[in-house]
Amino acid sequence: MSSSRPVRHGVFALAPVAALVLISCQAWAQDAATLPSVVVTGNPLGTAEQIAPAEQLSGTALLERGQSTLGETLKGLPGVSSTWFGPNASRPVIRGQDGDRIAILNNGGASLDLSALSYDHAVTLDPLLTERVEVLRGPGVLQYGGSAVGGVVNVIDNRIPRTAEFGEEGGVAGRLGAYYATGGDERGGVLSLDGGNNRYALHVDAMARKSDDVDIPVSRECTPDGVTRSAKRICNSASESSGGAVGGTLFFDRGYLGASVSTYDKDYGAVAEDEVTIQMRSNRVALEGELRDLGPVLRSVKAQFSQTDYQHTEYEGDEVGTRFKTDGQDLRLEARHVPVDAFGGALDGVVGLQFDRTDFSADGDEAYAPSSRTRQSAIFAYEELGLGWGKLSAGARVESVKVESLGADGNPAFTTGSRSFTPTSYALGALWNVATEWKLTSNLSLNERAPRHYELYANGEHVATNAEEIGDPDLDLERSVNVDVGTQWQRGAHKAQLQLFQHRFSNYISLESTDPASDPPQYTYTGLRARFTGLEASGNVRLLDERNKLDLGLSADRVKAENTSTGEPLPRIAPMRVGATLRWSRAAWKAGVGVDRYAEQDRVPDGQETTDGYMLWNASLNYSDKLGGLPALWYARVDNIGDVEAYSASSILTQTAPGKSPLPGRSLKVGMQLSF
Repeated sequence: MSSSRPVRHGVFALAPVAALVLISCQAWAQDAATLPSVVVTGNPLGTAEQIAPAEQLSGTALLERGQSTLGETLKGLPGVSSTWFGPNASRPVIRGQDGDRIAILNNGGASLDLSALSYDHAVTLDPLLTERVEVLRGPGVLQYGGSAVGGVVNVIDNRIPRTAEFGEEGGVAGRLGAYYATGGDERGGVLSLDGGNNRYALHVDAMARKSDDVDIPVSRECTPDGVTRSAKRICNSASESSGGAVGGTLFFDRGYLGASVSTYDKDYGAVAEDEVTIQMRSNRVALEGELRDLGPVLRSVKAQFSQTDYQHTEYEGDEVGTRFKTDGQDLRLEARHVPVDAFGGALDGVVGLQFDRTDFSADGDEAYAPSSRTRQSAIFAYEELGLGWGKLSAGARVESVKVESLGADGNPAFTTGSRSFTPTSYALGALWNVATEWKLTSNLSLNERAPRHYELYANGEHVATNAEEIGDPDLDLERSVNVDVGTQWQRGAHKAQLQLFQHRFSNYISLESTDPASDPPQYTYTGLRARFTGLEASGNVRLLDERNKLDLGLSADRVKAENTSTGEPLPRIAPMRVGATLRWSRAAWKAGVGVDRYAEQDRVPDGQETTDGYMLWNASLNYSDKLGGLPALWYARVDNIGDVEAYSASSILTQTAPGKSPLPGRSLKVGMQLSF
């Protein structure tokens, strides 16, 4: 099948990128002072002042909030909810966007799994081994492609050390942690070691966790072995996972070259069915290198490559049901030019190339999408112009995407075919320092996303959604116009932030009901007009600031999503949330108590279940001390103190298996972390 766009469109689409590249190349004729290397945090330049909305979790905050999935760990950050398919499979939802509209990265590179394909598929990045998690939106997102229209979650670890942490004499550092949680008899541990000197670094890590069925406030029937029982547990929610990595880096005078090998295994119950379990394995090889201080033209050149082999098998009791496999490579090249004087300010930026290859196959009775091959290449640029009153940013990206259906032997439902696309995306941003304590930001982007293989070629029953899903091989690019405006204020420990946003889609690819009376109901991927409007607010008030410090943190978010073709609400949208946390600290002690109030979600499509509002309380306590002369952190956290029965509006289970998987009940988590 021919490309969805005339070829000449791709030529004209390159013009904005070419303009940014030419602006970057002005640096080639100018001198600039050598600047130290900066680790990317929030945008490709690693600058402290963010134009785009961004959040991060690290240190004690990440340790206390850490759950068994990435989605549940990040849920509750401004604008972030989760897909919640039980305690073992949960992806982040950002501003109402999920699936392939959220890019999940590992150290800025691709993280390949099948979690976007189906809600019951787990993410392969475990919070236990994570050093920091960044959640970002805005023009910096363009460097990761049109699929990141909703946002980017970047999971950062130290498997490839990027800086020399030890002097010439060498050294070793690390952390050892363990925890136990009552809500499901969950226990886990992690060990991370780093060693080396100023010329090389080595890294080793390992983790393991295990859980029984998760506790809930109400009794539910469970038939895992043909015998029906009733218990206050999420049936078939037990899990066991383990993983680890070995990595190393050689440091040069002006850069580094490193590599890592990692593996991750997870066996868990798919809670939608009492006897279905998933056995998952992912192996990943990563290479990364950077050269800095390359003269008057380039500040640095960075390259990243990863190879991932992923597979999981779905079992029905002891019988093999369906095997899913995907493998792929990701290559990313970035060149950052030296800052130059231009347009009355200091211009800093990067240009880059990215190449991706992904092969997918599914074999079994419940395979609902054919084997496929996806090839993607892209050129992108991102520039920031620092001015006296603030800064401006601009980003652009042009991709070439080819999606092929390879069919499936013996299954006439899967036909062969091929589509080619040329998605183009542009963005502008601005930050205005109104006063020393007050900033205003704004971002505007035009994004295009190529349909995924399953959106084009799916044709079969999907058990996780309890529906027959049918793709449309004639789908066009998904297009959106996105705008957000924000304000930030800070005076010492007092701070406040407000973001308003709107996403308008002219071809939002959605799974729409076409034959609800069939068994199972039939749904087809369809392009429609859609609008997402919302706000995110957060702040902190310092109530005491002497030996005892007392802070009140406040947050709120809301998204209204509508099919503007019909006027109906869109499905799986989190309701309005308002939260408050009171935090106290004194010397080695810290404590907190918090509450999140979720409103009723009655804005749902016709025929779908509404969700009641609920309130969840939590409390935490931690103490820093020495153990055997080494820094030690002891911590405890209680979630859902009131043992409230609650259901997630953003979970497909609320519609496909009502009452099957409420949110977890009361759980006490205690743990320690030893640093050395």
